[in-house]
Amino acid sequence: MTVTAPTTAERIRSACARAGGAMLAVEGFNGPTSIEPIATPVHHLLADGSFAITVPADGLITGMAVSAGSAGIQAVLEMTDYAPLPLREPVRALVWIRGRMFLVPDAEVAPMLDVIATENPNPALLQVNTGLGGRDDETPYALARLEIESVVVADSTGAESVGLGALLAADPDPFCGLESCWLRHLESAHRDVVDRLADRLPHTLRSGRVRPLGLDRYGVQLRVEDASGDHDVRLPFAKPVDDVTGLSQAIRVLMGCPFLNGLRARRI
Repeated sequence: MTVTAPTTAERIRSACARAGGAMLAVEGFNGPTSIEPIATPVHHLLADGSFAITVPADGLITGMAVSAGSAGIQAVLEMTDYAPLPLREPVRALVWIRGRMFLVPDAEVAPMLDVIATENPNPALLQVNTGLGGRDDETPYALARLEIESVVVADSTGAESVGLGALLAADPDPFCGLESCWLRHLESAHRDVVDRLADRLPHTLRSGRVRPLGLDRYGVQLRVEDASGDHDVRLPFAKPVDDVTGLSQAIRVLMGCPFLNGLRARRI
């Protein structure tokens, strides 16, 4: 059977890779009073199935984690996958990762930073364990680890959970790092391509405003904005693609272009 869409685990890995930052929320020790969520610029899935995250070194949550010691504190990491275009509803998906948060022992910080930097060279890593930020607008961070208890993703199709094993086995989409630039370019410079893709939509949706919503190795997503609301439609490729050449050919097939390789027909 041809795969026509990413698995839940792949969607989560791609959303995590695209999200520029995340929010971390915890509950106070004394009753149900909530502490304000904080931004964490680094959220990296480690090989052991935990997330490495950065938290403000002098913040309340870090102080709570220090007090909790090896018991850790219950926390939720929320990542938002925003559409790269200014859509009426810009959020494409939300990912919630629930677990227990622990501060990384000092002796383990440097090796863990090296592991993270090889895959995710985030500038915020330079602000971990620095005492003070290098500039007035730089926040000093502590490195923490979130041991995962559950992972849930929600989008226009509903909410779904995924097991840790499936999450570790999945990879982000090969095009997720370039997707934003491509969709913006498609919208601004190749409206004719969007119109050709829109011809594949059901007749009831063609009267709305059609916008590029997503692009992955399995197909193209379009958002139709009309008076009745927003409608997301996936146009699957004939088979998954792994490189730019295959992606270009797959889009041409969706458009109904006879020159699948972008070449002019030979004269007979």
